[in-house]
Amino acid sequence: MGIRERRQREVAGREQRFLGAARDLIRQDGLLNLQMSKVAEKCDYAVGTLYQHFVSKEDLLVALATDEAQERVDMFQRVHDWRASTRERMIGFAVADMLYARRNPGHFRLFQFALTEVVWGAAPASRRQACLDANAPLRQLTLALIDEAVRKGDLDLRGLRPDEVCLAPWAMAFGMHSIMHTEGLLEHHEVREPYHLMLRHLSELLNGLGWKPLADPMNHAAFDALAERICKEVLHEYVC
Repeated sequence: MGIRERRQREVAGREQRFLGAARDLIRQDGLLNLQMSKVAEKCDYAVGTLYQHFVSKEDLLVALATDEAQERVDMFQRVHDWRASTRERMIGFAVADMLYARRNPGHFRLFQFALTEVVWGAAPASRRQACLDANAPLRQLTLALIDEAVRKGDLDLRGLRPDEVCLAPWAMAFGMHSIMHTEGLLEHHEVREPYHLMLRHLSELLNGLGWKPLADPMNHAAFDALAERICKEVLHEYVC
């Protein structure tokens, strides 16, 4: 191993150490109480060394949000490759997101926080691009499924672009997750089964797009059965 390669590995290892320490501190003290000085202290480095890796706390937060993207991508890939209808697989993406949020609640909250204007806008452009690149397969898999649905005659885009169709379920899921992680909101609105409700809303959205086969929005048992089938056949390794 050459000197340059050894140094690169040392830098990468030190960066992972900083990220691990930041995760521990977030679990211990909470997301908003994260301090760069404490991260450096926990790793026995000077704070200046930490700033050589991350120029700001916002930079560090976006790096944390980027670092654990692969599991979510793997879940979406499994759903995409599942031998089922295009509509069932689109709902499968939503179920995968639900399971991911349940398995990794701390990381999911961190990811949402990292995408807020105050954090995202203050992070370096290169770090934001790295985050976008890490999560790009989620969008690519969804777009591939939409293209497949159009080819098979399951979906008529009706003048919409595939990426515009892709945005709608993502916005719905992201919004529901945000509401769920805001203490007291669901109780205030007397929502007892938010994920069940989200699947129903998604099914109504797909019906509105004319995505075949159309589903009966009042058949709640069918939503539960499909979600259970997705968990058993596709995502059983990730079920909490």
